[in-house]
Amino acid sequence: MASPLRSRKRTGHAGAVVTGAASGIGRAFATELARRGGRIVCADVDEAGLKETVGLVEKAGGDATAVLCDVGDLADVQRLHDTALDWLERTPALVINNAGIGAGGHLVGDAPITEWRRTLDVNLWGVIHGCHVFAPGLRAAGHGGIINVASAAGFTAAPRMAAYNVSKAGVVSLSETLAAEFSGTGVAVTVLCPTFVRTNIFGGELIDPGAAGMAKRIASFAGFSPERVVRTTLDAHDRGRLYVVPQPDAQLLWRTKRLLPAPYTAGAGLLGRFLPGPEALPDHPTRSIPASQEDAR
Repeated sequence: MASPLRSRKRTGHAGAVVTGAASGIGRAFATELARRGGRIVCADVDEAGLKETVGLVEKAGGDATAVLCDVGDLADVQRLHDTALDWLERTPALVINNAGIGAGGHLVGDAPITEWRRTLDVNLWGVIHGCHVFAPGLRAAGHGGIINVASAAGFTAAPRMAAYNVSKAGVVSLSETLAAEFSGTGVAVTVLCPTFVRTNIFGGELIDPGAAGMAKRIASFAGFSPERVVRTTLDAHDRGRLYVVPQPDAQLLWRTKRLLPAPYTAGAGLLGRFLPGPEALPDHPTRSIPASQEDAR
């Protein structure tokens, strides 16, 4: 049971909506909120994964319902809002826009436009839709919060990740704008910007196999667990923090780019020359667009 102190915080006993809840960071958000006494509306396109998450939420002492939702579809997100309002019997106190897909491994001009569109549809438009649909209710209520899951990619601008970088930079900018609009109210906005987290994001079909393999190896060695990232983020949200940059490497990159922008860009370009690309892979096929929405870092 949550302590009396925690119950007065935004993330204690919260009626929450979590997108991308079928796995990874989204699932970790749902289960941690359950431990804090919450009721959670879990949304994703992965029905089987959602059922597993609901079971884990209930095991953790919370209450949850599953809603199939493609965040890239505004009508779907509106239905999610209406379902949450009915099930919670009030405006959600916490909205976590987490759903996303991974993409990377191509130079600008080489990546198919379909990959750009799918990446932006889910990673950026999904968050736009969530904020567009849920922000008015939070504004009217005068309390609660929004957590948008971006990535350190939103400010590191690593080569061969243009679509993903652009999508996450947009989430950071949207969160900053929303925080300014909610300033002075009881609604808090937090944007999460991690580097490597041990999730299934690296298995997405929009990630080049060579880049995905390297990312998986780094994440397995140096990545944080989703649970650790989530606890840090929720505690920071309770304190009213806008930015959550949870890992030391992300913090170093954050500061270096701002203090030394030209050397940073030159260093990123040099690193990019050593990254695996599709030209290094024989008979590299054109990949299909994935249907799943997993956590994107």
